[in-house]
Amino acid sequence: MAAIVLFCLALLVCIVLRTNILYALLAGLVIFTLYGKKQGFSWKELGKMICSGVKTSASVLLVFPLIGILTAFWRVCGTLPFIICCAVDLIRPEILLLMTFLLNCGVSMLTGTAFGTAATMGTICVSVGISMGMDPVLLGGAMLSGVYFGDRCSPVSTSALLVSELTETNIYDNIKRMLKTALVPFLLSCGVYALGMVKSGSGAAGELWSLYGREMTLHWVMCLPAVLILILSVLRVNVKKAMSVSILAAVVLCIFLRHLDAVTILKSAILGYTASDAEVGAMLNGGGIISMVRVALIVMISSAYSGIFRKTGLLDGLCGRVTALSERTSPYASMLLTAVLASLLACNQTLTIILTHQLCAPSQKDKEEFAINLENSAVVVAPLIPWSIAGATPLSTVGAPMTGMAFACFLYILPLCELVRRTAQQRAAKKAAAQK
Repeated sequence: MAAIVLFCLALLVCIVLRTNILYALLAGLVIFTLYGKKQGFSWKELGKMICSGVKTSASVLLVFPLIGILTAFWRVCGTLPFIICCAVDLIRPEILLLMTFLLNCGVSMLTGTAFGTAATMGTICVSVGISMGMDPVLLGGAMLSGVYFGDRCSPVSTSALLVSELTETNIYDNIKRMLKTALVPFLLSCGVYALGMVKSGSGAAGELWSLYGREMTLHWVMCLPAVLILILSVLRVNVKKAMSVSILAAVVLCIFLRHLDAVTILKSAILGYTASDAEVGAMLNGGGIISMVRVALIVMISSAYSGIFRKTGLLDGLCGRVTALSERTSPYASMLLTAVLASLLACNQTLTIILTHQLCAPSQKDKEEFAINLENSAVVVAPLIPWSIAGATPLSTVGAPMTGMAFACFLYILPLCELVRRTAQQRAAKKAAAQK
């Protein structure tokens, strides 16, 4: 208990001082390592625990550089600007909130990143909405719902990859189940946002075509890298291979369409895309291997915790309580409550997923069900915590207030629908068993 309290204090200090969450995570690693030492484990044994924990996410860590390169090259070759321009042409004042939700869903599905989507499509939608006189609180909620729709079920999403690795399940099978369980919440969210219509607007979508035209000449062929990754995902091609093919297509476009040299392409792969036009850069700069370092460190440190927790038994008492709660209610209900508590403590999505997985593993018998339970609890709950970077960062990126979390309908409706569905299933099963 003392170790957990000290970790909570470290997180609290980071929140109050508004410093990088990595400092608190590193402090936690030191605290939990010292706890293991006090329990009688040698430094060598503790080192092995940390390594074993990191190994659980090794496959995800190997994908991170590919994601960084992919997101950079989609900017460099014009894929992302072209998609954004086409999407913004669809924005109408009458359905602005709904389009904000749908457009961010689409871009996050393609890119697999909530933060990246918020910085591009999210910023555009909220800016356009504010110019039309819309409430930034509503716009922020619709944006947050959209960016995490794709972050949850994109084949190139770090959270989806992490869940598949932790539960030892196939990511494409998980995505199929995620889309199935998300259908009703998605339609309900669309209905809610469709009610937030405005009759007229005082602004316009903006001349993005001419703005991006300062940087590059946009052409429909620039969609090729995105089309390829969608096709390969449908064909269930390995995620690493699908991303590699998309990256290769982007490189070809960079060479033959944009006439960029090898040094510029390599620099973009490492450092990310930097536009020569400052106004374009404000919306488009980013990506690159360097952009994934922070999230990779968060995953590594959080994964190291799991190795220590597993061997030292630090969380065994909590695991027992979660299992007991699962027996009294249902595995999903206990996991949802655990995810809420874990997200309150973790302050980021990755550690929330890992802690929820660690605490709920004893009560989860089926791997596939375990995976979808994690996706429908920990992944969507983390962005709803005001002091968590999962929700605070996208909202601050687009300039929306933190109260926008209250209108992130999809993130509420999904776990509630799942809770109702699972409760009904459990009651039906108990009734059938009683009749026998």
